[in-house]
Order: sequence, then structure tokens, then C-alpha cells
Amino acid sequence: MEDRTQTPPATPPDTDPGRRGIAARIHLGRVFTPLPGEYLVIVSTVLVLTGFGLVMILSATSATATESGGNPYSAVLKQALFAAIGIPLMFIASRMPVGFWKRMAWPFLIFALLVQLLVYVPGLGVHAGGNQAWIQVGPFQAQPSEFVKMGMALWIAAVLARKGPLLSNWRHVYVPVVPGALLAMGTVLAGGDLGTTMVLVALLIGALFFSGVKLRIFVLPLVVFVAGCFVFAVTNSNRLARILSFLNPDTASCYYNECYQPLHGIWGLAGGGIFGLGLGNSKEKYDWLPAAPNDYIFAIVGEELGLVGCLLLLSLFVMLAVGIFRIIRRTDDLFVRVASGAIVTWITAQAFMNIAVVLRIFPVLGVPLPFVSQGGTSLVSVLFASGVLLSFTRSLPQPVVLTSPVVTTAAAPAPRGRRPVEDVAR
Repeated sequence: MEDRTQTPPATPPDTDPGRRGIAARIHLGRVFTPLPGEYLVIVSTVLVLTGFGLVMILSATSATATESGGNPYSAVLKQALFAAIGIPLMFIASRMPVGFWKRMAWPFLIFALLVQLLVYVPGLGVHAGGNQAWIQVGPFQAQPSEFVKMGMALWIAAVLARKGPLLSNWRHVYVPVVPGALLAMGTVLAGGDLGTTMVLVALLIGALFFSGVKLRIFVLPLVVFVAGCFVFAVTNSNRLARILSFLNPDTASCYYNECYQPLHGIWGLAGGGIFGLGLGNSKEKYDWLPAAPNDYIFAIVGEELGLVGCLLLLSLFVMLAVGIFRIIRRTDDLFVRVASGAIVTWITAQAFMNIAVVLRIFPVLGVPLPFVSQGGTSLVSVLFASGVLLSFTRSLPQPVVLTSPVVTTAAAPAPRGRRPVEDVAR
């Protein structure tokens, strides 16, 4: 007779669904990883600044283009083309790891310097406004010095990060950073572009500052910079005339010469008042302000959008700087800290210099307002730099989030050791 009370063999714990439950794990990969807050701040600010610049370029150029019988949208469409190149380039650069930028620091600087030397090739280089700073490629004109800024930022960061603990010795700070930086600045200064050279000097000082070197090490670069600016100013007649007109209190005597554009820039800002004349209603853009869409676009912003529009634009630059400073504060990588410090110094110093020229705090230097001024090379370079910053945000330490698999309890199994009552009765 069969013994129906015999205990059945126990089910192994790892195969018993009643004991282990049902666990669901879904791996979505890094594509759906939450983005850091710094990433969102930087990318949103950059896109808003770029869109703001396109609107202001359209407003500053459409009137004169229509008056001359041209296409009123030609300038903004050309700028939009460079934006369409720069924005995807920014997102492509944001996917690169930090190690990629460390390896590309030397090649990028060498390539940028070689392209910069093309401005001195006869038939290819373009001389305008007293500077030899552009190359003509078909219908497009490019300013290679814009990419020298990015090359210097990556190269200085790579060199200082490799030296690391040796930065307490001034020789390791200066060599090869200072000679290499002077070489890069010399290729730009030889063409007469003092404004871009000043931005490069600010970039160098910012990189040294954020690397944590002692403050007394800054003395020599500053002395060399001040002496070089003085010599360059007094030996260039065009530059000297601009500086003297800036220092001249009698602006009426030079109204039709060097003071013409600075005065109309100030009048444009003053005419806007608090709330401005309205978008598209500028008066100075009707050939009163020759460089309205590029060097003096801040004057058009003040005239059409008033003090409110100027403060809004300044707040966007402040927000961008705050996002970059958060990268500097949170990172443990010296390369990321120095490169981010160099880039934020570059963008903020260039914006300050452009606005200071419009306010007549500085003499005319010819530097564009980042993201806003007309100039395809400038726009692509700052968008590319923003992509490098976005890639740095992905390397920041993320807060630890405790997660556990979702467990759903299945129906309880029958008690072990005996059969159910209905089975025994059968």
C-alpha cells in the first residue's frame, strides 16, 4: 500500500518562486542616466544666448540690407548656418570622455596654430580694420584665432595636470606653459589683433589661478603682458590713434574720425532708456553705427530693449559662469578644473571687454560678444567650448542613489510535510 503521508522532496530555495518572489531588472544604459544640474544650466543658457544673438543680428542688419536692395535675412541666415554647425558639434563634443580631451590637447593646439599662420599667406589672408586676422575660403571668412583660444585652454590644462605636485616650483609652472602661450599669442599679435591677445592673456592667467599655484607666480606674466601692450600700442599708428581718442575729453574734435563709432554706441545705449525703443526700432543701426551687428551689438540691445534687456543679457552670462564654477568646485580632476577655469575666464573676459568698449571704459579692441555678435567662427568656437564643458559635467561625482529590485509576492505554497486534505481523501 502506498504511503500517502510520505514527505515530498524539498524544492531548492533558488528555484522556488514562492520563496524568492519575482524580481524585475531593466538596464537602460547610460543614455537614460539623469543629467547633472550643471549640464542643464550650461546647455540651456548657451542655447538661449545663441537664439538671442540670432534675433539681435536680424534686427541690426535687416534695415541696412533692405535699404541697399539686398536680402534682409542674408546676415542672420549665414549666422544660423554656423549655429546649425556649432550646436550639433557641441552635443557631439559633450559625449567625449575627459581622457579624449587630454590626448587631443597637443594636436589641437598645433592644428590651431598652423591654421592661424594661414592668415599671413598672400591671397588667403584678409587685412581689415588694421588687423591681419582672417582667411577667405570661398564665400566664407574665418578667424582662426578663435580656435587658438580653445587650443590654449586644453593644452595648458593638460600640461599643468601632468605636472601636478610639481606646481609648487615656479620653473615647472613657467616651462613649457609660458613659452608656449607666448608663441601662440605672438602668432595672433603679429597680425595686429590686440583684443584677441588680451583675451589669450586673461585665459592664461585664469588657468594658472585655478591650478592653485602661488599668487606671486602671476607677477612675471602680468609684467610681460603690460610691457608688450605698451610697446605694441605706441608702435602701431592705428592702435595709438584709437587709444588717444579714448583718452581725449574733447570728443567733438574727433567726431568724424576715431570717436565716431564710440560716440554713437553711447548714444544708442542712452536712447534706449529703461525699457528701450522696442525690438527692431533702433535708430543707430541705420548706418550710424558701422559695426552694429558685431563689435557694437550690445549698443543695439540697449537701444531696443533698454536697461532691462541689458540686465537680462548680463544675467545669462552670470548663469553660465555659475554653471562652470560648479564644475570647478565639484571636480577632483586637475585637468577638468584648469580647462574649465580657462574657458570661463575666456568667455567672461571677452564679454566684459566687449561691453566695456561700448560703455567707453576701454578703447576699441575689436572683440565680439560671445554667442551674440555676428561672426561664424566665434560662434562655432564658443559652442565647441561649451560642448567640452558639457563633457566635463559627465565626469562629476554623482550622488549615490540606493535602489532595490521590485519584488512581487506570488501565491504561498502548500505546507511542507503533508498533502492537502482533498488529495489525501482521494
